[in-house]
Amino acid sequence: MNPNQLVQRKISGEAIPQTEMASFINAYVDEKIHDDEMMPFLKAVHAHGMTDEETIILTDIMLNSGDRLAFSNMDAYVADKHSTGGVGDKVSMVLGPIMAAAGLAIPMLTGRSLGHTGGTTDKLETIPGFQTSLTLDQFKANVETHGICIMGQTESICPADRKMYALRDVTDTIDSIPLICGSIMSKKIAEGIQGLVLDIKTGNGAFMKTIDQARSLGQILQKVGEAFHVKTDVVYSSMNQPLGRTAGLWCEMDESIAALKGDGAKDLMDVVFELGSKLLVQAGIIRGETAAVSMQENLIQSGKAYDKFEEMVSVQGGDLSQIKQLHQPKFELIVSAKSSGYVESMDTLNIGWAAVELGCGRRKKDDILDPTAGIEFMAKIGNKVQKGDPLFRCFNSNENKLNSALNYLLDSARIGSEKKTHTLLFNS
Repeated sequence: MNPNQLVQRKISGEAIPQTEMASFINAYVDEKIHDDEMMPFLKAVHAHGMTDEETIILTDIMLNSGDRLAFSNMDAYVADKHSTGGVGDKVSMVLGPIMAAAGLAIPMLTGRSLGHTGGTTDKLETIPGFQTSLTLDQFKANVETHGICIMGQTESICPADRKMYALRDVTDTIDSIPLICGSIMSKKIAEGIQGLVLDIKTGNGAFMKTIDQARSLGQILQKVGEAFHVKTDVVYSSMNQPLGRTAGLWCEMDESIAALKGDGAKDLMDVVFELGSKLLVQAGIIRGETAAVSMQENLIQSGKAYDKFEEMVSVQGGDLSQIKQLHQPKFELIVSAKSSGYVESMDTLNIGWAAVELGCGRRKKDDILDPTAGIEFMAKIGNKVQKGDPLFRCFNSNENKLNSALNYLLDSARIGSEKKTHTLLFNS
């Protein structure tokens, strides 16, 4: 197996045989070949794509590069969700406890920030003591005993993905459909799940800019899921504006807690309930999606969803006793409307980079995050504003970074004379 020949095959439009691809990727995991030889391969896949069969092979190789879980002794339906990444996307932290309270088993491996999008692992780590690094035995035991465990990706599950994932930022290959598919599905299948719901983001703040691109990704993800006997549903949602009331670290965790207590932003809860309904129907717990929404609302109103969240946090070493005093930022700035009218559009990509600049994400692997950092959205698409009204409140504990982030936000909300509506969910 010659890495250069492999890359040339892909550049020439040839399909790479399974044995050669497996030898190449396994050699990379074993450090027999290095980053500088993997980078051209990632770029070639990004530029020239893969057939569906190649993508399934890639997923299988990544899946079998490490350990796999099995929940064969559980009566509960074992399922998970995945989002392709967004700004203000705290759905996992709300949906997981609701599904566990409904009787599903939720083994959820989450990621860190990637590009301009936030990471669930980073957000959970703002809870004092919360452990996102567990052994697989601890992870499995938590799911079997408590119905849910959310942790970061381990070194033993899909090490091929873990190494390739770290290179996708620096090679500008984040939006490659085969690489996205292999990364998502290898980790999810390794969790030992029976069912999966995927939230494919589209719009100016998503990696898939158009609904057609999103559907292309959704179709191959669904095909891969079925190839590995995992029931897979797909939901398409907009990232033409951030999701919920905040984007950042602790502020998103705080917002998630509020949502589990019944005070969730409508757009956030619409996505949560859409995804949750797919899983509840998959599991056979309920037949219709309308009834599934009511069931989720009842789990929140009864306190069962938040109780399950508290149980998960406690089991993973977290302490919520001082949440009102947690992570108070030292500095804040308000971005105000320059004119009167309606918010007609938002530049979600810019808003995401503003959050990164504040300290919510990483430009380099070793960047240290600021748990106090974030952005509050004071107005969103369709809202009427007067000149001088607040649009964004941004905050952190580093004044230089705060001032730098301000540059991204100054023109990130467009004010016009027309009241526009924001389409959040798209038909599959």
